[in-house]
Amino acid sequence: MKLIRTEEAVGHVLCHDMTQIIPGVYKDARFRKGHIVTEEDIPVLLAMGKENLYVWEKTEGMLHEDEAAQRLCNLCIGEHMRPSAVKEGKIELTADTDGLFEVDTERLYAVNAIDELMIATRHTDTAVHPGDKLAGMRVIPLVIDEEKLIRAEQAAGSRPILRVTPWKLKTAAIITTGSEVAKGLIRDSFTPVVQQKLAAFGIGTVSHTLAGDDQERIRDEIIRAHEAGTDLILCTGGMSVDPDDRTPGAIARSGVKVVTYGAPTLPGAMFCLGYYEDGTPVAGLPGCVMYAAATIFDLVMPRIAAGVSLTREDFIRLGHGGLCLGCETCHYPVCSFGRG
Repeated sequence: MKLIRTEEAVGHVLCHDMTQIIPGVYKDARFRKGHIVTEEDIPVLLAMGKENLYVWEKTEGMLHEDEAAQRLCNLCIGEHMRPSAVKEGKIELTADTDGLFEVDTERLYAVNAIDELMIATRHTDTAVHPGDKLAGMRVIPLVIDEEKLIRAEQAAGSRPILRVTPWKLKTAAIITTGSEVAKGLIRDSFTPVVQQKLAAFGIGTVSHTLAGDDQERIRDEIIRAHEAGTDLILCTGGMSVDPDDRTPGAIARSGVKVVTYGAPTLPGAMFCLGYYEDGTPVAGLPGCVMYAAATIFDLVMPRIAAGVSLTREDFIRLGHGGLCLGCETCHYPVCSFGRG
């Protein structure tokens, strides 16, 4: 591109959008890239404070911001995402389904380490819904050396940096522990909370049993739910070190491989998770899930619902950002909880 005086721009092609801002009224491109400047445009451009303009001059090895943004978009976009039109050199991606949003952060860092280009995303491992904004990308200058885009493509590799996985699990079994609930001494306030959280992921409760504090009964109910083909098995309560709390032992004896008993999060430190060989998850939910607005259960459910198997390393990483600040009004997930 070349720089010329606005009064001399008649007949030339603009190489970028020209944004006009009228405070409180209007902010948009008054002239789009590719527009051929006319005599009538000159006073409008001058009133916008544009005394000089960049007009397009194609140079080998240099890319316009729009073309560069498209190439960055190509590095990110996967299934279940929708790109916006290029506007002012920027493209945004939105989700077109409910599901788990994941970012390959190491490859994202590698691309963003290259000067004069950027990709910004929402946090990885979060639930998204149709229309939710996922990422935006652009280059910083109006034109950029193509060699930098080639380096970005090499750093990103052949797979999309971003991924949206629709929810896979459909059914859940809830096993309520605690003799006080089984005997009807107190009302079961735990199950409705869990059912509401599951419904947000399209998971329906197909069975609910009261197992009391008997470890063998809890174990048998877990096995029965698994043999019935239930996608997700949840045991509520009985997760502490109290001698009457038998849930962790029942889970361990039900034939699952326990990934973790305990998590570096508050609330939710006594959480337990294991998997059967076929991948069916079994979780023990501590009492905080019943009364706290956001807990470890909320942090891991998006991945569980999408069929992602969590590892011990995944839980270790939750320690950074794993402290809920207990805000008077909970804004989760728009907060720092679980954001390492």
